[in-house]
Amino acid sequence: MRIVVDLTRCQGYAQCVFLAPEVFELHGEEALLYNPAVPDDQLERVRQAAAACPVQAIVVGEEVTVSAR
Repeated sequence: MRIVVDLTRCQGYAQCVFLAPEVFELHGEEALLYNPAVPDDQLERVRQAAAACPVQAIVVGEEVTVSAR
């Protein structure tokens, strides 16, 4: 499974970091780093992190695509 985080929407609340620390990491105070290819053992944690994101910046899916605007 793959994820994409809309970093223009992300506000650095870090709920994802607390729920799935093996996939999401804060670098400094607000810069989010993440692994777009989610390991199988982290799928449920990432789904919980996406649901907990206050600004819904995390997109989870098999074929996640990002369109350029």
